[in-house]
Parts: sequence; structure tokens; C-alpha cells
Amino acid sequence: MKRTTNFQPHNVHREDRADGTILLTSKDALSPSVERTGDWLHNWAEKSPDTVFIAERSGAGWRQETYLSTLQKVRAIAASLLARGLNADTPILIMSGNSVDHALLSLAGQYAGIPTVPLAEQYSLITEAHGRLIHAIELVEPKMAFVSDVNQYKAALELDQLNGIEIVASNTGNRTDVTSFSDLLKGDAGVDVDAAFGLVNADTVAKLLMTSGSTSLPKAVLTTHKMMCVNQAMMKDSLPFLNNGPPVLVDWLPWNHVFGGSNNINMALSNGGSFYIDDGKPTKKLFARTIENLNLQTGTIAFNVPLGFSWLLDALRKDDALSKRFFSELDLILYAGASLPQDVWQGYEALAMKYKGEVPLMTSSWGLTETAPSVMIQQEPTERSGVIGVPMNGTIVKLIPDKDMRCEVRVKGDNVMPGYFKAPEKTAESFDDEGFFITGDAMKFVDPTDMNRGMRFDGRISEDFKLLSGTWVRAAQLRIDMLVCLGPVVADLVITGANLNQIGVMIFPDMSELSDRGFDLTDDNGAITDPKLLAEIKDSLAERAKEFSASSIYVSRAIVLSEPLSIGDGELTPKGSINFVKVLTRRADLLERLYDDADPATANI
Repeated sequence: MKRTTNFQPHNVHREDRADGTILLTSKDALSPSVERTGDWLHNWAEKSPDTVFIAERSGAGWRQETYLSTLQKVRAIAASLLARGLNADTPILIMSGNSVDHALLSLAGQYAGIPTVPLAEQYSLITEAHGRLIHAIELVEPKMAFVSDVNQYKAALELDQLNGIEIVASNTGNRTDVTSFSDLLKGDAGVDVDAAFGLVNADTVAKLLMTSGSTSLPKAVLTTHKMMCVNQAMMKDSLPFLNNGPPVLVDWLPWNHVFGGSNNINMALSNGGSFYIDDGKPTKKLFARTIENLNLQTGTIAFNVPLGFSWLLDALRKDDALSKRFFSELDLILYAGASLPQDVWQGYEALAMKYKGEVPLMTSSWGLTETAPSVMIQQEPTERSGVIGVPMNGTIVKLIPDKDMRCEVRVKGDNVMPGYFKAPEKTAESFDDEGFFITGDAMKFVDPTDMNRGMRFDGRISEDFKLLSGTWVRAAQLRIDMLVCLGPVVADLVITGANLNQIGVMIFPDMSELSDRGFDLTDDNGAITDPKLLAEIKDSLAERAKEFSASSIYVSRAIVLSEPLSIGDGELTPKGSINFVKVLTRRADLLERLYDDADPATANI
């Protein structure tokens, strides 16, 4: 199979310390970066003024902003913000999802030194999640809040916590108390925008990005210009094809998340590329829109989560013309969020060979909101999913291994945050005595004798637990294994067994799949008890147990839950992360039923 030859080989240095810790770095130096995101905008507005930078669907086509028009509008909005007295201490809350106006407002804030705070739109759209929205408002104390449409976000805009805050909307409806986004575009001739831009430097806070809140209330990460600019230099060093021409992205990943909002859009901006906002998503309701968008515009880079790539693969297999366009200029397929199933990986390889004649770089990377985001990347071609690679240029990865060479990961670099907003104690707790950020993640070497083979993710340290026997259970990896084992009836699951004798799973089913297959969905106090469904799950557990019988990975019981994960109750974050403690606490009665052999809702082996 012919794979791309346009890649940067791994070049890792390993230092073993006397205390057992390991330091990994790249032997290659980090390339220089610009100081501010506005420097990218000025550069490309001068070199490629008519190139499309940002676009969104409008009617049958696209609303497009070139680099020159983007710069002009960013400067006008920046002047309007400054004229209102906004500054580094008066953040702007962005309550709605990806849009051209969202991008212009965010870049204008960065240009003028005014932080923006992009929130998951679910916080505003789902009444039960308004507690998270209120928490963010009270934490950051914004002086302005933006929504795309006042009617769509009507319930959120009625919150008392927004009283006294200027509301700006692209569509104001009939409300006279809301500022039209078009008013910001008028600018203010009395403001010296150049002087304000001149005060912005590498350490200026560009954004406050909220963490997922999977273990506690979300924290606000101080995201500086340096963090984002340096991270794009790291990416360009790792992905040499970015030097060959402007990238094109058709992308849906939300901008409240660090990967979509800091990596993806900045990859286009820093390299003079074009970013087409995909208003579809990998959901049954919206995925058709993604296919419609791809029929209008395809990219050179494809970012997605595993579910999105899986659905897209099915669509590509059915559409020869779309497949030809999709693979014709494709340089990169990068998945994030979870490991890409190997059959999906191989499906893309086969289609790439058929339509392009070679396999583009298929890979993943690793990082966090606190690292802007990327720290490690698999920048060499590989044949398997699940590898997150090696340290990028300019980063230091500190590994603290246990007896099984499972390593706790800590990192240092200019892409790492200075701290959390208004949380000095949390900030202090997050760094060790050498200044390394304590990520809480664990990794293992693909090959302990060859650092250039990279590492693979091995879960969150905080998710591990002990059985009553004292046996440690690595819950994150086991969860991935069980998702594969139990198949399409499972949308997600939680591993159980802390301070108990056996490992179990609480299954959140794919209700559409169960309905299509004719299972009885009658709710028995929070559980589904269809005997045929439970027998199928029991058979899957028993078959797996033949090969995986060690007590740390032997799963012996399951229960199928009828109520989906709740964002409003804090069980599920907008990024799709499960708050396992919240689930087990809120559903304590179902956890008790799971370990009751007499309960008809359990599938036990």
C-alpha cells in the first residue's frame, strides 16, 4: 500500500533520570512563530487579499469573507468594542455556535486585547444546562454577550445574570434592546485601533476557554496569543505539507472546544488557508447537511471524531463522485476524542488508494485545553489507529512510570497555559515543583526500546479504581474495549466496580438501534429488561471472558439504562465527556441493581 512520503520523521531524545522519571523531547528545534494572531491576518491580507478565509452556508452557496475583508471588519469591530470601554478586564461572552460573525468577533477581541469566552451552545439552548451558563457568567463577569439569533437563544437571554450586559446578535428579531452585529461593523473613527493593536503582545490573553467540567465545575483557561501562535508553529514543523500550499478545511468541530476553536481555525489562518464552516454534525438529524456541504466544497485536511469518520465512510462508499472530490487533494485525516476503530481506518485506506493512489497521513494527536491544544502527534505514517505519537518541537514531556511502564504524563512548553482565571489555588495544584503541568493522563510506549514508535493513550489516572481484592482497574482503556465488545447497541457506557468484587458496565444504549431491531424498550424503573437484549449482551460478555479472564479486565455483569446521559444534571459535558462520578452518584439505585443477581435487569456471567 502506497503511503504519503510528505511527512516529517520522528526524532525523539530520551533522558532517564535517577528518580525513574523520563523526559522526552524532539531533537529538532521549534521554528519561529508570530507574536499575535493579528499578525497572521495582516500577513495574508497583504499577500492573498482575495483568498477566502472564512465561509458559512448562505442559501444554495456560501457567505464568504476574504482575508482583506476579514481584516477590515475585524478592525471596525475592534474600534466599536474599544469605544465602549471594553478592555482586557471586560470579557465578551459568546453563547452560540460557529458562524462567520462569531469568528469576526473573536478575532476582533484578540486584535484589541479583549478576551472572548466561547461557551458550548448547549449551555444556552438546553434549559437544564443553564446552571453551567450561569456559572460562566458569574465567573468571568462579561460586559458583552453575543448570540447568533435572539429567538433561538431566547430562554438563555432571559436569565437575570445577563442584566446590565450588552447583548449583541446577528439576528435581533424585533428586539430594540439588543445591539445588531451590523452596528459593530460601523466602527468608530475616534478610536486609535493601531495603538490598541500595538499594545497586544504574546502574553496577552486572547480567550478564556472553559474546561469540560467532567470532574468539577468548569474552570476558565487563560489562553494567550503565545500559546496559540507557538502551537501552530509546532503543527507546521510536524506537518510539512502545510508549506506546500494553503490548507482548506470543511469543519464542524465546535469553537468552544480547544481543538476546533484554537487548532483548526488557526491552522487555516496561520497558513493563509480557507475555513468553510460545516453546519452539519455527526448526528442522525444533521449529518445529511455535512454531506450536502461536502458536495459543495471539499478540503485538504479532514478533522473529525471517530463517529463522524465512521458515518462519512459509509456515505463515501455509496457516492463515487463525492469520493473522487474528497480524496483528490486530501493531505491529512486526523481523528480525536477516542481511538478510530481499525475497520474504519482500513476503510479510508482502501478508498484513498482507489481514488487518490496513495494514503494521506492518517493520524491523531494529544493535548488538552491547557496546552492550546497539541503536545504530541503521530507525524509518521502508521498502519494502526490508537497511536498519539511523540513530543512536538518545543515541548518537554515528563513521564512518571509505574512498575508496568504505564506513565503519568506532565508537560512543559510555551503552549502551556499560565493558569486558570481567578483560581490561584487550582493553578498552583496543577503544576509540579519543576513547572510541569500535571495532565492527569496516562500513556504507554508502543515499543519501550524505540522512542520513535511513539506512545498510546492509556486513560485518565483519576478514572482508575480498585476492586475489593486490591486489583487496579484501568477504566478508560477498559471502557474502549467494552464499546467494541458490545457493538452497535451501545452508545456509551460507564465501568463500575470501585470497592466491589466484580467489574460491571452501565450501558447507555443506542435507542434507535434497539428500536430498529425490535427490542422491548419498556422502562423498568430506569432499566431496560428485554430478555433477548440481555441474553445478547450476556453472550458478548461470555465470549470476551474466554480471552480476557484476568480480574482487572474481566467484566461479568451489565445493566441497560433507559434514560440517556444528561447534560443538565452534569452527567455529560458538551464535549461529550462523561462525568463518571456524577453518573454513579445520580444513579446509585441502578448501580445497586447491577450487583443484585436476582434483579431481572442484569446480564451476568
